[in-house]
Amino acid sequence: MRHEIVEIAPAGPAADPRRHWPQRLRDEFERNQFSGAVGSVLVSETERVRVWHLALPPGGWLTFHRHVLDYFWTTPTAGVARGYYEDGRIVDVHHYPGETRHFHHGLGEYFVHAVENVGDTDLVFVTVEFLQGDNPPIPLADTVGLDASPRLERADAEAIG
Repeated sequence: MRHEIVEIAPAGPAADPRRHWPQRLRDEFERNQFSGAVGSVLVSETERVRVWHLALPPGGWLTFHRHVLDYFWTTPTAGVARGYYEDGRIVDVHHYPGETRHFHHGLGEYFVHAVENVGDTDLVFVTVEFLQGDNPPIPLADTVGLDASPRLERADAEAIG
């Protein structure tokens, strides 16, 4: 099993790195580039860590978000994730079950990206962010936690089982 990266589009010119993206994607980048929601749902938070789940069916999308904290992610699934990066790069990353990656962000360091599932299997990631690092955590909206799911969906889930 190997981690494979296939470049779809290189970084753009410094003056306008995302100019080759469609306008809707550039607009979405502008709206979300400072979001700290690095997963679909925040499942746990303590004074030391945030634990996120990300589940993307084929064609699924996690909008742009900013990583400023030290973190790692792991995936139990195989699949292909297309990453859209602040510098304009677009890459397909082929993941394997059990793959785990660790990242460090020094003072003032960050990166911004979005993830699209371009494969034919569900992609699942668990991300753990460490809150005590060189950068302060990005404040989160109240809508990212488990308790923020719509009441109807919770009621439906309780009725099912």
